[in-house]
Amino acid sequence: MIAPLFSAMASPTSLLSEKQLQCSICLDIFTNPVSTPCGHSFCQACIGRAWDNSTTCQCPLCKETFRIRPDLSINRVLADIAEQLMNFRSSGVEDCPAEPGEVLCDFCTGEKLQAVKSCLVCLASYCEAHIQPHYQENAFKRHRLTDPVKKLGDRLCKMHGRILAMFCRRDQACICHICAETSHRGHETVPLEEECIEQKKQLGKTEAEVQLMIQERLMKMKEIGELVELSKNGTQREVEDSLQAFTSVMRSLERSQGELIELLKEKQRAVERTAGGLVYELQREITELQKRSSELEHLSHTEDHFHFVQTFASRYSNLHNKDWTSVTVDTDHCLGEVKRIVSQLGWSFQEQLETVPEIKLKRIRQYAVDVTLDPNTAYHKLILSEDGKQVRVGNVRQALPDSPLRFDHCPCVLGKQGFHSGRHYWEVEVGEKTDWDLGVARESINRKGQNTLSPKYGYWAVWLRNGSEYKALTSPSLPLSLSTKPRRIGVYLDYQAGQVSFYNVDTSVHIHTFTDTFTEKLYPFFSPYLNKYGSNGGPLIISPVGLR
Repeated sequence: MIAPLFSAMASPTSLLSEKQLQCSICLDIFTNPVSTPCGHSFCQACIGRAWDNSTTCQCPLCKETFRIRPDLSINRVLADIAEQLMNFRSSGVEDCPAEPGEVLCDFCTGEKLQAVKSCLVCLASYCEAHIQPHYQENAFKRHRLTDPVKKLGDRLCKMHGRILAMFCRRDQACICHICAETSHRGHETVPLEEECIEQKKQLGKTEAEVQLMIQERLMKMKEIGELVELSKNGTQREVEDSLQAFTSVMRSLERSQGELIELLKEKQRAVERTAGGLVYELQREITELQKRSSELEHLSHTEDHFHFVQTFASRYSNLHNKDWTSVTVDTDHCLGEVKRIVSQLGWSFQEQLETVPEIKLKRIRQYAVDVTLDPNTAYHKLILSEDGKQVRVGNVRQALPDSPLRFDHCPCVLGKQGFHSGRHYWEVEVGEKTDWDLGVARESINRKGQNTLSPKYGYWAVWLRNGSEYKALTSPSLPLSLSTKPRRIGVYLDYQAGQVSFYNVDTSVHIHTFTDTFTEKLYPFFSPYLNKYGSNGGPLIISPVGLR
């Protein structure tokens, strides 16, 4: 659809098309074209320099100003069209009229003059003087003159040396009359002039279609730009709302912390007051006891028996003795419940935060492991890559040694790495496959004969059938409704928690989680399923997990 437009690109009718492929800054054909959010396109380097040398980011055409410098991506469709035009300009296509002075007369013997015409029969170019015989002599009556053309030799049949004056519509090729009678006999062949007329009839339609395609893509670029801006604004609002919510929570926590600290200080002051009263009473009793001890010391030295007996019996025989053994100061602030509530609040917040799929997936990706396929378990028709990262199903049964580890009936393979504890995560690219199985399997599964994929038989897996039927292989199986077709599946195993979870990595959407109790070593499980005459021939690829 593009070639007919370019073949007439230099004609007046197609000048508009060429202008629409020109950058309005450098006035040349686009190089790495990018489009601004307002829909206008420029060379990536041109608009970059324009914005680098300015304090504002403004569209050079409509003058729309962008508050934040947009991230511009190359428009691949526009780049391909511009590249084809540039290749056309530089390739010297035989039908491209020469620029003035580029084609010289083939018959000038001295200084060659500029050609004014080329003869498609003579396959030569002529200046004003040497072209005159073509106008005057009958011998040149049937010759065809055209504007000066470069590379006239390309118009000769390389097999027969005759002019390419015919066109084969079946093979879409220019041929000579001999070709039409020999190798192209029976094909629909017409004179080149007739085919040119027919193609020119399509030129306007083709040009209109190309222009429509360009406009549709420019509109789509503008739409995408608007969606990106809308997403950016939405993200900014979410960030502001989140900051406001976090700030409110933090202020509340700070206020509660202040109240708690004040409560602790008040309790400490109460303890100190109680302790002070007890110490005062103890000191008073100690003073009294010391006084009596001195009196007893003095009494012990008296020689007056009557005085001793009377005094001791009346004042010291029955001393008041307070029991202080059970007296204490309560230092328990009874705030353990507060600590428990605060800790529980923190855990609850973390659990709620992890319900956001993007955050959950980002956190479990830290448990990424290097999984490779075990060729000793692979079904005979499975073809594994040398690095053990890809598996697809072939049409021929391979001569592989049988062993208790190998699946002999189902197109399955296990990973080399087995897990009997901890958390583990890996990703599998399923691409555009119409059928596949993924999950984990316990070590003791039956690998011979027909297998039933369910937790009862040691499989925790999901599958795709017929391009759109997703199921979690529970017992009975559970249909899964996915709004977006996953191209990459994340598999997460938490052995202690008894969970196997599946995620759409591209959209960070949770697909399904199995919950069970594991007692054996578990292995990653893969099945690219049947080839289906090539419609499901693509591989399953264990992809490296990059932190996002």
